[in-house]
Amino acid sequence: MSEVMVAEGAPDTEAARAISWLVVNEIDAWFVGGRQLPAGEKPRYVVRVGVPAGSMNDDKRRDIVRRVTRVLADADEDPERFAHAAAAWVHINEIPEGNWGARGEIVRIEDIAAFVTSG
Repeated sequence: MSEVMVAEGAPDTEAARAISWLVVNEIDAWFVGGRQLPAGEKPRYVVRVGVPAGSMNDDKRRDIVRRVTRVLADADEDPERFAHAAAAWVHINEIPEGNWGARGEIVRIEDIAAFVTSG
């Protein structure tokens, strides 16, 4: 997810990469508009990006959406479909301050910034 890190303005450090996780969940069935998509139909994607609230503006959000969509299109047999149809949704979840945690502790935006710049 280096594309998201670039859009966020995060440094390219080992520490920053260590907390940039990607989880892939493949599902058995997609339903769109109440109908199940037939087997063999081109995949759809929902990408959720979690960032600390207050770290984004519209330009950064737009950059994340464009970069994530481009990565998906580059990996697809039919990259043009990402320009014309809703093949992918990108959800940017801005986690409110005090609602991010690790190691059993609340992690604040300044803690994240200090961590990613330390390495």
